[in-house]
Amino acid sequence: MKKSNINKNTGHRKRLREKFLQSGLNGFHNYEIVELLLTLGTPQKDCKQIAKEVIKKFKGLRGSLDATSEELQQIKGIGPMNIFGLKLFQEISKQYAKEKIPKKIKLDSPKAIINYLQEKLKRKKKEHFVVLYLGARNQLLYEETISIGILNESLVHPREIFKPAIDYLAASVIIAHNHPSDDPEPSEDDIETTKRLQEVGEIMGVNVLDHVIVTNDKIFSFKENKMI
Repeated sequence: MKKSNINKNTGHRKRLREKFLQSGLNGFHNYEIVELLLTLGTPQKDCKQIAKEVIKKFKGLRGSLDATSEELQQIKGIGPMNIFGLKLFQEISKQYAKEKIPKKIKLDSPKAIINYLQEKLKRKKKEHFVVLYLGARNQLLYEETISIGILNESLVHPREIFKPAIDYLAASVIIAHNHPSDDPEPSEDDIETTKRLQEVGEIMGVNVLDHVIVTNDKIFSFKENKMI
């Protein structure tokens, strides 16, 4: 890269960072937010056009920030190093969400459980399998995303589900995942996995309260359909 281009890019990134430090993200275009994150991994590269391509491909900021490493690298000009900032944001967001869970959230009614899970899962583009760990009074102790991808027994192993239950002294768990297809009906894998986890839970003394499948506007509860 020519020295003049390096100086130009450096000045542009400096202005972006100063703008952020002065007023946060107020006044930022979505592509500028992605551009700022991309520059963390490529300190001497012009990322403006690449950032615009990211926003276009993933249809906005939310889709861009949720995109996987593999999806991001399908865009010309993005390699393993470029995505450092985006992946850092994703991992920090996950950790922050875990630590921010208020200790007094109570999931003591079907409505409370459904509202909580719909807000968490309904917009996901891939299947996310999550577990909520509850105390004796149905207060939320901890939650964890166990896998991302098509749900099957190989991806959801009982030890991954129940180890946190032991660590956090959980009395019960609620398992849940989303169907991006918008069809809430459980698959055969959903049913078999649920039975398997329920059996292991009985052995370990941890009650599997429900398995909830979430779509954009529908839910399927194994408990309400008498499948648990």
